Amino acid sequence: MGQGKLKRGNEHMTKSTIDVSRLIDEQRLGSFTIRLVVLSFLVMLADGYDLLAASYGAPSLIASWHIKPADLGPIFSASPFGMVVGAPVLGWLGDRFGRRKTVILGTLIFGVFSLASATATSVNELMILRFLTGIGLGGMLPNITALNAEFAPQRVRATLVVIMFMGVTAGSTLPGLFVAAVPGSTWQTLYLVGGVVPLVLAAVLYFWLPESVKFLSLKDGPAARLQLERTVRKVRPDLDITPETAFVSSEGRRRAGVPVKELFQDGLQWITPLLWVLFIANLTANYFLYSWMPVLFRSVGFSPSQAALTTACYYVGGVTGGLTVSRLIDKRGLLPVAVFFALGGPAIASIGIPGLPPLAIAACVFIAGFCVLGVQLGLNAAAGLIYPTRMRATGAGWSFGIGRLGGIAGPMIGAALIALQLSTSELFMAPAVPMVIGALACFALVRLCRARFHGDQLSDAKSAGAAAQPAAVVAQPDRA
Repeated sequence: MGQGKLKRGNEHMTKSTIDVSRLIDEQRLGSFTIRLVVLSFLVMLADGYDLLAASYGAPSLIASWHIKPADLGPIFSASPFGMVVGAPVLGWLGDRFGRRKTVILGTLIFGVFSLASATATSVNELMILRFLTGIGLGGMLPNITALNAEFAPQRVRATLVVIMFMGVTAGSTLPGLFVAAVPGSTWQTLYLVGGVVPLVLAAVLYFWLPESVKFLSLKDGPAARLQLERTVRKVRPDLDITPETAFVSSEGRRRAGVPVKELFQDGLQWITPLLWVLFIANLTANYFLYSWMPVLFRSVGFSPSQAALTTACYYVGGVTGGLTVSRLIDKRGLLPVAVFFALGGPAIASIGIPGLPPLAIAACVFIAGFCVLGVQLGLNAAAGLIYPTRMRATGAGWSFGIGRLGGIAGPMIGAALIALQLSTSELFMAPAVPMVIGALACFALVRLCRARFHGDQLSDAKSAGAAAQPAAVVAQPDRA
């Protein structure tokens, strides 16, 4: 916006106009953005720990309650089923009331019910508590994804979102390391730790977590305006902001009606369902593996610490895969995710090759984690990039929630196949199948996204329904 367009009457002589989208895209990565990523990473660390607490506590639970391994299927599936409910519901709340409030709410929910899980006395009771824990986990995810995507510059947006989500992967290694370091630990101890940490983090988030400036720019009222001014000053302390400064956005506000309908409009009618297919396929494989690998490794003669450390290789590989895929997504969009999908099937199947020595199994587990978790991290970032601000948490929430149907199916499929007494090699073939299906769907989605975003990069500014961007981030008045 040129200076001449601002000079329409004397009142415009003292005004400036700030486009929040370009302000975010052109910022330097400073302490404010880094602090947000670190806080989000810590929340994801607690998330990852909680998700794996059930798996690593399984041997202790089996011995304590005298149940069969196959009886754990409902417990493993309860948390992802809660995510199916929590992700879309709290995602909608995030688009309506703000990302910050909903992230804190989700963190409180999963902390309280994870803590309560340590007091369970039956399979049904633990299953209900894990379901309620999943509501908090699922609801927090789309909002913290939207928050990070809306504060990250376009040039590193996927990278910062993936780095934040790598907290889940890193946190997933912690129960295994805890079990290896404290051999006498019980399933109750794992849940106690998984409950206390997020409750402490919720208090930290209350004082330190900011609200999205993109979200605030679409809201009316003096309270939103004041919060927007304060946050913009922290993001860009170099700008001169006055009460007359106008904040504008190139994105439209939410339309009236049912929010989920927007996920299938403006060129998204095929992109959204394909994205859901990818989440289901990937999470079916991932939840199968993380739920049953410790049990399966114990069944072939691994010691508890050896099984835990071998399973931890999956998440170490995931961190490496996440770092790799994040930079590739910023440059090539979803294409690297499709390649990771295609490589993931053979990598998973190789874990069950008969006669492999333990070191070779650990290497195969690492490669499988590199591919499977690399895909998951890439999809998490994509869900936060494909949708515009007014519906970002809703879009991500439905993707995460629908995807958890795969999280439900994975452990249950594993329980059914174990009950059939299949061999280890046959069991590891099962999660390879959805990765092959996901690869085919992802290559189709790559073509659709290229058409929508006019290239490989996933950018709201280039999408079919985006408004034209102003010519400058800040149009300042002529002070001459």
